[in-house]
Amino acid sequence: MKKTNNVHVDAFELIESPEQVMAKFPMTSKTNETVWKGREDIQNIMDGHDDRTVVVVGPCSIHDMDQALEYAKKLNTLRKKVEDKMVIVMRTYFEKPRTTIGWKGFIYDPYLDNSYTLAKGVELARDLLIQINELGLPTATEVLGPITIQYYSDLICWSAIGARTAESQTHRELASGLSMPVGFKNGTMGNVDIALNAIVTATNEHHFLGMDGDGKVAVVRTTGNPYCHIVLRGGKNGPNYQAEKIAQLEKDCIDAGLPAQFFVDCSHANSNKDHKQQPVVWNDVIQQIKNGTSAIKGIMVESHIHEGRQDIAGGWGELEYGVSVTDACIGFEETENMIMSAYERL
Repeated sequence: MKKTNNVHVDAFELIESPEQVMAKFPMTSKTNETVWKGREDIQNIMDGHDDRTVVVVGPCSIHDMDQALEYAKKLNTLRKKVEDKMVIVMRTYFEKPRTTIGWKGFIYDPYLDNSYTLAKGVELARDLLIQINELGLPTATEVLGPITIQYYSDLICWSAIGARTAESQTHRELASGLSMPVGFKNGTMGNVDIALNAIVTATNEHHFLGMDGDGKVAVVRTTGNPYCHIVLRGGKNGPNYQAEKIAQLEKDCIDAGLPAQFFVDCSHANSNKDHKQQPVVWNDVIQQIKNGTSAIKGIMVESHIHEGRQDIAGGWGELEYGVSVTDACIGFEETENMIMSAYERL
């Protein structure tokens, strides 16, 4: 008989199950405390029981453990200075959606050499998350692979579903079972209907095929996630962080029977993909919060040790230290100035 299955599959490489990797890199009591408190803080902010602002800040993507830890230690020191007005959460993005092709992220290719050692990638990612949470610093990530997230979802306080995947039924169902608050980004054109529909879907219970902690195929039954919300990132039609657009979106949410709860992404289309414009968006949003706009619950900023970006050439050994390999970021010094200035204004 002629072959009709796996015609374009070269090989299957076995990998340890999530439970096996978790056993290798177990959650510590300190890490558990950080995750639990981080989630509780964000949920209280969304419920209106806490008037602080969530600030999700950090590299566009993680590409080196040492640099990520250095950044985390700097950010943790800053976190302690502003914790009465802000809940600082570090971006730890291990997967990158690609418009066509390119580096898919630390988990897929942790050595930046096209070796695609995913088995090592999930271990390194989990190890890094434990070390960051051990500092007392909560972490955030983007959920891209529906299986990948199971290796470290217990260590994440907030997650995002990207603009390209917010319309995906798989990701909506997955979000309905995730244990942390989930932000759905508006579509790449700027339309928020995709995110609104995603929230309606993810807040309800679902039944779908997935994988359990032991790596076995299973029917997953979820209860629905009550802490789903919109992340405004602008679109091809322009930015959508301005006060008049926030006010209109509040009305749209009320009309749809949804709570008006938004995070604003200072990067991407809101800054016209110019990292130097992130402070402009930041200052505008901080002023809206200062003026009493209670619907804005959080702000996102792409930041690294040093400003800018660089292309991956011969691997991480040839890269400039502390500079993003994906989207351009602002440097940490400017990040600290932005946050401390906002702290004084709030």
